Amino acid sequence: MVQEESQREWIKGNARHITFIVTENCQLRCKYCYITGKNSIKKMSFDIAAKSVDMILDMPQLVFGNEGVVWEFIGGEPLMEIDLIDRICDYIKIRMFEMNHPWFNSYRISISTNGLLYSSPKVQKFIEKNSKHLSIGISIDGNKEKHDSQRIFPNGEGSYEEVLRNVKLWLAQFPEATTKATISHDDLPYVKDSVLHLWSIGIKYVNMNTIFENCWEDGDDLIFERQLTELADEIIANKYYNNFYCSLFDRSLSEPVIKDGNDSNWCGAGKMIAVGCDGGFYPCIRFIDYSLNNKPGLKIGDCKTGIDKNLLRPFETLRKSTQSSMECMDCEDSNGCAWCQGANYDFADSDTIFQRATYICKMHKARVRANKYFWNKLDRIKNGK
Repeated sequence: MVQEESQREWIKGNARHITFIVTENCQLRCKYCYITGKNSIKKMSFDIAAKSVDMILDMPQLVFGNEGVVWEFIGGEPLMEIDLIDRICDYIKIRMFEMNHPWFNSYRISISTNGLLYSSPKVQKFIEKNSKHLSIGISIDGNKEKHDSQRIFPNGEGSYEEVLRNVKLWLAQFPEATTKATISHDDLPYVKDSVLHLWSIGIKYVNMNTIFENCWEDGDDLIFERQLTELADEIIANKYYNNFYCSLFDRSLSEPVIKDGNDSNWCGAGKMIAVGCDGGFYPCIRFIDYSLNNKPGLKIGDCKTGIDKNLLRPFETLRKSTQSSMECMDCEDSNGCAWCQGANYDFADSDTIFQRATYICKMHKARVRANKYFWNKLDRIKNGK
Protein backbone atom coordinates (compact mmCIF):
# COMPACT_ATOMS: atom_id res chain seq x y z
CA MET A 1 0.00 0.00 0.00
CA VAL A 2 1.21 3.49 -0.78
CA GLN A 3 2.15 5.29 2.41
CA GLU A 4 1.28 8.89 3.16
CA GLU A 5 3.75 11.23 1.49
CA SER A 6 6.55 12.67 3.58
CA GLN A 7 5.36 16.23 2.96
CA ARG A 8 2.14 15.33 4.75
CA GLU A 9 4.10 14.65 7.91
CA TRP A 10 4.55 17.69 10.07
CA ILE A 11 7.84 18.01 11.95
CA LYS A 12 7.93 14.22 12.03
CA GLY A 13 5.23 13.95 14.66
CA ASN A 14 7.28 15.86 17.24
CA ALA A 15 4.49 18.27 18.12
CA ARG A 16 2.51 18.93 21.28
CA HIS A 17 -1.23 18.44 20.78
CA ILE A 18 -3.60 20.84 22.52
CA THR A 19 -7.32 20.12 22.01
CA PHE A 20 -10.10 22.60 22.72
CA ILE A 21 -13.61 21.24 23.20
CA VAL A 22 -15.45 24.35 22.04
CA THR A 23 -18.92 22.81 22.32
CA GLU A 24 -20.57 19.61 23.49
CA ASN A 25 -23.34 20.06 20.92
CA CYS A 26 -23.65 18.34 17.54
CA GLN A 27 -26.20 18.14 14.73
CA LEU A 28 -25.74 14.36 14.50
CA ARG A 29 -26.31 11.42 16.84
CA CYS A 30 -23.88 8.86 15.43
CA LYS A 31 -24.73 5.48 16.91
CA TYR A 32 -21.15 4.44 17.66
CA CYS A 33 -19.95 7.81 18.97
CA TYR A 34 -18.10 7.59 22.28
CA ILE A 35 -19.34 11.08 23.15
CA THR A 36 -22.61 10.03 24.74
CA GLY A 37 -23.17 13.25 26.68
CA LYS A 38 -23.85 15.63 23.79
CA ASN A 39 -25.81 18.69 24.88
CA SER A 40 -26.61 22.23 23.73
CA ILE A 41 -25.78 23.81 27.09
CA LYS A 42 -22.03 23.50 27.53
CA LYS A 43 -19.78 25.51 25.24
CA MET A 44 -16.48 27.25 25.80
CA SER A 45 -16.33 30.98 26.48
CA PHE A 46 -13.60 33.11 24.95
CA ASP A 47 -12.44 34.07 28.44
CA ILE A 48 -11.85 30.40 29.34
CA ALA A 49 -10.08 29.81 26.02
CA ALA A 50 -7.81 32.85 26.45
CA LYS A 51 -6.86 31.88 30.01
CA SER A 52 -6.09 28.35 28.79
CA VAL A 53 -3.91 29.62 25.95
CA ASP A 54 -1.99 31.91 28.32
CA MET A 55 -1.46 29.11 30.83
CA ILE A 56 -0.33 26.62 28.18
CA LEU A 57 2.07 29.00 26.44
CA ASP A 58 3.65 29.84 29.79
CA MET A 59 4.37 26.21 30.75
CA PRO A 60 7.96 25.48 29.65
CA GLN A 61 7.58 21.76 30.30
CA LEU A 62 5.18 21.60 27.35
CA VAL A 63 7.67 23.21 24.98
CA PHE A 64 10.66 21.11 25.94
CA GLY A 65 11.25 18.39 23.39
CA ASN A 66 8.49 19.58 21.05
CA GLU A 67 9.39 21.43 17.88
CA GLY A 68 5.87 22.71 17.41
CA VAL A 69 2.25 22.56 18.45
CA VAL A 70 -1.02 21.39 16.95
CA TRP A 71 -3.97 23.45 18.14
CA GLU A 72 -6.94 21.13 17.67
CA PHE A 73 -10.62 22.04 17.81
CA ILE A 74 -13.31 19.45 18.39
CA GLY A 75 -16.83 19.12 19.76
CA GLY A 76 -19.49 17.93 19.50
CA GLU A 77 -19.29 19.62 16.15
CA PRO A 78 -16.66 22.40 16.29
CA LEU A 79 -17.80 24.29 13.19
CA MET A 80 -21.00 25.20 15.06
CA GLU A 81 -18.67 27.57 16.97
CA ILE A 82 -16.56 28.84 14.05
CA ASP A 83 -16.71 32.46 15.30
CA LEU A 84 -15.23 31.36 18.62
CA ILE A 85 -12.57 29.23 16.93
CA ASP A 86 -11.59 32.15 14.72
CA ARG A 87 -11.25 34.42 17.73
CA ILE A 88 -9.23 31.84 19.68
CA CYS A 89 -6.85 31.29 16.74
CA ASP A 90 -6.29 35.03 16.39
CA TYR A 91 -5.52 35.22 20.09
CA ILE A 92 -3.09 32.28 19.90
CA LYS A 93 -1.18 33.87 17.02
CA ILE A 94 -1.01 37.28 18.74
CA ARG A 95 0.16 35.81 22.05
CA MET A 96 2.82 33.61 20.44
CA PHE A 97 4.12 36.67 18.56
CA GLU A 98 4.12 38.87 21.66
CA MET A 99 5.99 36.23 23.66
CA ASN A 100 8.42 35.45 20.84
CA HIS A 101 7.36 31.91 21.60
CA PRO A 102 9.29 28.95 20.11
CA TRP A 103 6.01 27.75 18.61
CA PHE A 104 5.43 30.96 16.66
CA ASN A 105 5.41 29.95 12.97
CA SER A 106 5.77 26.33 14.08
CA TYR A 107 2.13 25.50 14.61
CA ARG A 108 -0.81 23.84 12.94
CA ILE A 109 -4.53 24.36 13.37
CA SER A 110 -6.48 21.12 13.10
CA ILE A 111 -10.26 20.68 13.00
CA SER A 112 -12.25 17.45 12.95
CA THR A 113 -15.73 18.00 11.57
CA ASN A 114 -18.80 16.11 10.37
CA GLY A 115 -18.68 18.35 7.28
CA LEU A 116 -22.23 19.67 7.39
CA LEU A 117 -21.20 23.33 7.75
CA TYR A 118 -18.02 23.13 5.69
CA SER A 119 -19.22 25.25 2.76
CA SER A 120 -20.76 27.99 4.89
CA PRO A 121 -19.38 31.51 4.25
CA LYS A 122 -17.94 31.87 7.77
CA VAL A 123 -16.09 28.55 7.57
CA GLN A 124 -14.76 29.35 4.10
CA LYS A 125 -13.53 32.74 5.30
CA PHE A 126 -11.71 31.02 8.19
CA ILE A 127 -10.11 28.52 5.80
CA GLU A 128 -8.87 31.27 3.49
CA LYS A 129 -7.47 33.23 6.44
CA ASN A 130 -5.56 30.27 7.96
CA SER A 131 -4.86 28.07 4.94
CA LYS A 132 -1.07 27.95 5.36
CA HIS A 133 -1.32 26.44 8.83
CA LEU A 134 -4.60 24.54 8.60
CA SER A 135 -5.73 20.94 8.23
CA ILE A 136 -9.37 19.86 8.30
CA GLY A 137 -10.68 16.32 8.43
CA ILE A 138 -14.24 15.50 7.42
CA SER A 139 -15.72 12.28 8.79
CA ILE A 140 -17.35 10.27 6.02
CA ASP A 141 -17.75 6.59 6.84
CA GLY A 142 -17.79 5.07 3.38
CA ASN A 143 -20.60 4.34 0.98
CA LYS A 144 -24.12 5.60 1.58
CA GLU A 145 -25.30 2.38 3.22
CA LYS A 146 -22.51 2.33 5.78
CA HIS A 147 -22.52 6.06 6.49
CA ASP A 148 -26.29 6.34 6.84
CA SER A 149 -26.49 3.28 9.08
CA GLN A 150 -24.47 5.13 11.75
CA ARG A 151 -24.07 8.87 11.11
CA ILE A 152 -27.64 10.02 11.57
CA PHE A 153 -29.60 13.12 12.54
CA PRO A 154 -31.71 13.06 15.74
CA ASN A 155 -34.75 12.12 13.62
CA GLY A 156 -32.95 9.00 12.37
CA GLU A 157 -32.24 10.23 8.84
CA GLY A 158 -28.80 9.63 7.37
CA SER A 159 -26.38 12.46 6.67
CA TYR A 160 -24.48 11.02 3.70
CA GLU A 161 -25.92 13.22 0.94
CA GLU A 162 -25.42 16.44 2.90
CA VAL A 163 -21.83 15.59 3.75
CA LEU A 164 -21.00 14.42 0.23
CA ARG A 165 -22.03 17.81 -1.17
CA ASN A 166 -19.09 19.37 0.65
CA VAL A 167 -16.48 16.68 -0.04
CA LYS A 168 -15.63 17.99 -3.53
CA LEU A 169 -14.89 21.46 -2.17
CA TRP A 170 -12.92 19.99 0.76
CA LEU A 171 -10.71 17.90 -1.53
CA ALA A 172 -10.16 20.87 -3.86
CA GLN A 173 -8.85 22.85 -0.89
CA PHE A 174 -7.04 19.97 0.83
CA PRO A 175 -6.07 17.45 -1.92
CA GLU A 176 -4.10 15.27 0.49
CA ALA A 177 -6.84 15.20 3.11
CA THR A 178 -7.64 12.04 5.04
CA THR A 179 -10.85 10.76 6.49
CA LYS A 180 -11.32 8.61 9.57
CA ALA A 181 -14.01 5.96 9.19
CA THR A 182 -15.27 3.85 12.07
CA ILE A 183 -16.37 0.21 12.02
CA SER A 184 -19.00 -1.23 14.35
CA HIS A 185 -21.08 -4.40 14.43
CA ASP A 186 -23.98 -3.12 12.31
CA ASP A 187 -21.92 -1.89 9.35
CA LEU A 188 -19.40 -4.73 9.01
CA PRO A 189 -20.88 -5.94 5.67
CA TYR A 190 -20.02 -2.59 4.06
CA VAL A 191 -16.32 -2.35 4.91
CA LYS A 192 -14.90 -3.44 1.54
CA ASP A 193 -17.26 -1.37 -0.59
CA SER A 194 -16.80 1.62 1.70
CA VAL A 195 -13.02 1.74 1.30
CA LEU A 196 -13.36 1.41 -2.48
CA HIS A 197 -16.05 4.09 -2.50
CA LEU A 198 -13.96 6.58 -0.53
CA TRP A 199 -11.09 6.10 -2.96
CA SER A 200 -13.47 6.54 -5.91
CA ILE A 201 -14.65 9.97 -4.71
CA GLY A 202 -11.07 11.20 -4.42
CA ILE A 203 -10.06 10.45 -0.83
CA LYS A 204 -6.67 8.77 -1.28
CA TYR A 205 -5.88 8.25 2.40
CA VAL A 206 -8.45 6.29 4.39
CA ASN A 207 -7.97 5.67 8.09
CA MET A 208 -10.43 3.11 9.44
CA ASN A 209 -10.67 1.32 12.77
CA THR A 210 -13.03 -0.78 14.85
CA ILE A 211 -14.58 0.77 17.94
CA PHE A 212 -13.18 -0.25 21.33
CA GLU A 213 -16.55 -0.72 23.02
CA ASN A 214 -18.07 -4.10 23.87
CA CYS A 215 -20.39 -4.35 20.86
CA TRP A 216 -18.95 -7.33 19.03
CA GLU A 217 -20.90 -10.56 18.56
CA ASP A 218 -19.89 -14.14 17.76
CA GLY A 219 -18.94 -14.40 14.09
CA ASP A 220 -18.19 -10.70 13.61
CA ASP A 221 -14.50 -11.48 13.29
CA LEU A 222 -15.19 -13.87 10.43
CA ILE A 223 -17.28 -11.26 8.60
CA PHE A 224 -14.51 -8.72 9.13
CA GLU A 225 -11.84 -11.10 7.84
CA ARG A 226 -13.90 -11.92 4.76
CA GLN A 227 -14.46 -8.23 4.03
CA LEU A 228 -10.74 -7.53 4.29
CA THR A 229 -9.63 -10.48 2.16
CA GLU A 230 -12.14 -9.50 -0.53
CA LEU A 231 -10.84 -5.94 -0.33
CA ALA A 232 -7.28 -7.29 -0.59
CA ASP A 233 -8.19 -9.12 -3.80
CA GLU A 234 -9.67 -5.92 -5.27
CA ILE A 235 -6.60 -3.88 -4.32
CA ILE A 236 -4.21 -6.36 -5.88
CA ALA A 237 -6.27 -7.02 -9.02
CA ASN A 238 -6.57 -3.30 -9.76
CA LYS A 239 -3.14 -2.29 -8.41
CA TYR A 240 -4.74 0.23 -6.08
CA TYR A 241 -1.71 -0.17 -3.82
CA ASN A 242 0.20 2.17 -6.15
CA ASN A 243 -2.03 5.18 -5.51
CA PHE A 244 -4.15 4.65 -2.40
CA TYR A 245 -3.77 4.02 1.30
CA CYS A 246 -5.95 2.25 3.87
CA SER A 247 -4.81 1.91 7.46
CA LEU A 248 -6.46 -1.51 7.78
CA PHE A 249 -3.47 -2.94 5.87
CA ASP A 250 -0.14 -2.61 7.65
CA ARG A 251 2.80 -4.84 6.78
CA SER A 252 3.95 -5.03 10.40
CA LEU A 253 0.78 -6.98 11.25
CA SER A 254 1.96 -9.87 9.08
CA GLU A 255 5.41 -9.99 10.64
CA PRO A 256 6.53 -12.02 13.70
CA VAL A 257 6.13 -10.39 17.09
CA ILE A 258 9.40 -9.30 18.71
CA LYS A 259 8.95 -10.29 22.33
CA ASP A 260 11.53 -7.87 23.71
CA GLY A 261 10.47 -5.06 21.40
CA ASN A 262 8.69 -1.77 21.96
CA ASP A 263 6.99 -1.57 25.36
CA SER A 264 5.65 1.95 24.86
CA ASN A 265 2.07 2.97 25.43
CA TRP A 266 -0.11 2.78 22.33
CA CYS A 267 -2.07 5.88 23.26
CA GLY A 268 -0.73 9.42 23.75
CA ALA A 269 -2.90 10.23 26.76
CA GLY A 270 -0.93 12.31 29.23
CA LYS A 271 1.34 13.69 26.51
CA MET A 272 -1.41 15.93 25.19
CA ILE A 273 -3.84 18.35 26.80
CA ALA A 274 -7.59 18.48 26.23
CA VAL A 275 -9.25 21.66 27.44
CA GLY A 276 -12.88 21.22 28.46
CA CYS A 277 -15.60 23.83 28.13
CA ASP A 278 -15.08 24.66 31.81
CA GLY A 279 -11.34 25.26 31.41
CA GLY A 280 -10.38 21.94 32.98
CA PHE A 281 -7.26 20.22 31.63
CA TYR A 282 -7.55 16.50 30.81
CA PRO A 283 -5.13 13.81 29.53
CA CYS A 284 -7.25 13.61 26.34
CA ILE A 285 -10.89 14.09 25.37
CA ARG A 286 -11.77 10.52 26.36
CA PHE A 287 -11.25 11.49 30.03
CA ILE A 288 -13.86 14.28 29.95
CA ASP A 289 -17.25 13.60 31.54
CA TYR A 290 -19.23 13.76 28.29
CA SER A 291 -17.09 10.93 26.89
CA LEU A 292 -17.54 8.63 29.88
CA ASN A 293 -20.39 6.30 30.83
CA ASN A 294 -19.11 4.63 33.99
CA LYS A 295 -16.52 6.93 35.56
CA PRO A 296 -16.21 10.60 36.53
CA GLY A 297 -14.04 12.90 34.45
CA LEU A 298 -10.33 12.77 35.25
CA LYS A 299 -8.72 16.22 35.39
CA ILE A 300 -4.99 16.89 35.53
CA GLY A 301 -5.38 20.63 36.17
CA ASP A 302 -7.14 23.71 34.85
CA CYS A 303 -6.61 27.06 33.16
CA LYS A 304 -6.20 28.87 36.48
CA THR A 305 -3.68 26.65 38.29
CA GLY A 306 -1.96 24.80 35.43
CA ILE A 307 -1.10 21.08 35.45
CA ASP A 308 -0.78 19.10 38.66
CA LYS A 309 2.29 16.96 38.06
CA ASN A 310 1.17 14.45 40.69
CA LEU A 311 -2.04 13.81 38.76
CA LEU A 312 -0.06 13.40 35.56
CA ARG A 313 2.54 11.07 37.09
CA PRO A 314 0.56 7.80 36.57
CA PHE A 315 0.40 8.52 32.83
CA GLU A 316 4.17 8.77 32.71
CA THR A 317 4.42 5.15 33.87
CA LEU A 318 1.99 3.75 31.31
CA ARG A 319 3.50 0.98 29.22
CA LYS A 320 2.13 -1.97 27.34
CA SER A 321 3.49 -4.18 30.12
CA THR A 322 1.94 -2.16 32.97
CA GLN A 323 -1.63 -2.60 31.76
CA SER A 324 -1.71 -5.85 29.77
CA SER A 325 -2.39 -9.39 30.88
CA MET A 326 0.18 -12.10 30.21
CA GLU A 327 -2.15 -13.40 27.48
CA CYS A 328 -1.76 -10.07 25.66
CA MET A 329 1.97 -9.87 26.31
CA ASP A 330 2.51 -13.40 24.90
CA CYS A 331 0.06 -13.04 22.01
CA GLU A 332 1.54 -13.89 18.61
CA ASP A 333 -0.77 -11.33 16.98
CA SER A 334 0.04 -8.40 19.23
CA ASN A 335 1.67 -6.24 16.53
CA GLY A 336 -0.53 -3.20 16.01
CA CYS A 337 -3.10 -4.22 18.61
CA ALA A 338 -4.50 -0.89 19.77
CA TRP A 339 -6.19 0.39 22.88
CA CYS A 340 -7.71 3.64 24.05
CA GLN A 341 -6.55 4.84 27.45
CA GLY A 342 -9.78 6.68 28.19
CA ALA A 343 -11.84 3.64 27.24
CA ASN A 344 -9.62 1.49 29.48
CA TYR A 345 -10.37 3.85 32.37
CA ASP A 346 -14.10 3.89 31.65
CA PHE A 347 -14.42 0.09 31.34
CA ALA A 348 -12.10 -0.87 34.22
CA ASP A 349 -13.34 -2.59 37.37
CA SER A 350 -11.98 0.29 39.48
CA ASP A 351 -10.81 3.88 38.96
CA THR A 352 -7.57 2.81 37.29
CA ILE A 353 -5.87 3.53 33.99
CA PHE A 354 -3.84 0.32 34.25
CA GLN A 355 -6.50 -2.22 33.19
CA ARG A 356 -6.54 -2.83 29.46
CA ALA A 357 -9.88 -3.47 27.75
CA THR A 358 -9.67 -6.29 25.20
CA TYR A 359 -13.06 -6.22 23.49
CA ILE A 360 -11.42 -5.93 20.05
CA CYS A 361 -9.25 -9.06 20.52
CA LYS A 362 -11.01 -11.29 17.98
CA MET A 363 -11.44 -8.39 15.54
CA HIS A 364 -7.73 -7.60 15.68
CA LYS A 365 -6.78 -11.24 15.11
CA ALA A 366 -9.10 -11.28 12.08
CA ARG A 367 -7.31 -8.21 10.76
CA VAL A 368 -3.94 -9.91 11.27
CA ARG A 369 -5.07 -12.97 9.31
CA ALA A 370 -6.31 -10.77 6.48
CA ASN A 371 -3.05 -8.83 6.45
CA LYS A 372 -1.01 -12.03 6.15
CA TYR A 373 -3.20 -13.03 3.23
CA PHE A 374 -2.80 -9.64 1.56
CA TRP A 375 0.95 -9.18 1.94
CA ASN A 376 1.79 -12.78 1.05
CA LYS A 377 -0.33 -12.58 -2.11
CA LEU A 378 1.04 -9.17 -3.07
CA ASP A 379 4.65 -10.25 -2.56
CA ARG A 380 4.13 -13.39 -4.66
CA ILE A 381 2.69 -11.37 -7.54
CA LYS A 382 5.42 -8.72 -7.38
CA ASN A 383 8.06 -11.44 -7.34
CA GLY A 384 6.48 -13.21 -10.31
CA LYS A 385 5.52 -16.34 -8.42
